[in-house]
Amino acid sequence: MMKFTKKDFIFLVVGIIISVVDIGVDFWITSKYFSQGQYCWGTLILCFRGLSSLVTQVFSYEWFENDWEGTDTRKLKWIFLFHLFQCGISIRYWFALKYGYQAAFKQKNSENISETDSSNFIKKQAIDVVTDIHMLRVFRTFLETTPQLFVQIYILMEHGKNNFCQYGAIIISFCGISFSVVDYQTSLRKSLPAKDEFCVLPKLVYLFYKLLTITSWILSILLVTLLSVRSSVILLTVFWICGFTWTLKQHTTFCKSKKMEYLYRIVVGIILIFTFFNIKGRKTKICISIYYATHTIVTLGILFVYMLWTPLIVKEIHFTIVSILTILSLVLGNIFLVVYYRHFHPTLYCRLQTSPDEVDDGEAGQKDRVKTDRFQNFIMQ
Repeated sequence: MMKFTKKDFIFLVVGIIISVVDIGVDFWITSKYFSQGQYCWGTLILCFRGLSSLVTQVFSYEWFENDWEGTDTRKLKWIFLFHLFQCGISIRYWFALKYGYQAAFKQKNSENISETDSSNFIKKQAIDVVTDIHMLRVFRTFLETTPQLFVQIYILMEHGKNNFCQYGAIIISFCGISFSVVDYQTSLRKSLPAKDEFCVLPKLVYLFYKLLTITSWILSILLVTLLSVRSSVILLTVFWICGFTWTLKQHTTFCKSKKMEYLYRIVVGIILIFTFFNIKGRKTKICISIYYATHTIVTLGILFVYMLWTPLIVKEIHFTIVSILTILSLVLGNIFLVVYYRHFHPTLYCRLQTSPDEVDDGEAGQKDRVKTDRFQNFIMQ
């Protein structure tokens, strides 16, 4: 039976507060840069914010359109207007709070409740809405938060302009990435009956695995950027092309329309620059091994090139600190990765067991929401 507890509701509220604070911090940082005459950095931060907002609004409206297909078109028109003015996520927050409160505080929690019971339906609604929010938050994390983190660290190292504003932005970015990947994995497992509950210890192991591997990779790209901005752009482009090509070969079916599916594949290609993303819900032992082995080799290669070709830079204190942090996060991240997949990764993989033609009348009611099909097609690893 699906569960949505009071603790889940509290985490939902905290997540919404963090998201609102994050938006405020972005505009605060941008205003600081503009007031200091650093128009380039301020504009770059706004570009990241604008891109992530545009992409998340497009996906959000597409999902509303799919889920509400056949309903009152006037509602969809209002939904469209909210998304057009970049406020569509606020509607999802409203539904999440509404269904979440009902599921956590007003519904029965008995194990004997049937699947067709209204209380179970409310819980499913709450879980589905929260899963959508967390999916959109993952998009925003890797389209905005991660690039912003990279930019903030780069400014700190290259220009030496360190202040409370920058340190605060870096800390908030790290927290945003951490909450995003863990919350998404938790809500996804709740939305898929075949998945086990995500307990505290697996959460921590998963958190450190993701955070440390992403950190080591960001620092590696940072070192390349300090050496040559053009080289870092080429490196990121090559990894995006590889990720996008792999996504195309997976023949994903996340969206109904072909245009949205290609946009989804483009976004996944960006995510794959920073972390592994299993888009088909299949066993990916070979793929994930190749992925992180490649990141490890490239990271060590970057450090080797620095020591071989730029001995003067190696003597600088910031390179020593970054190198130590890169190696530590790389080693610890890979250790947590192995521990997670050896001991805590679910052994059941999500697959659609039946085709639409095989669904009988009794199961037809369960097809009302398209998002179940969306999230049964993949799981972020």
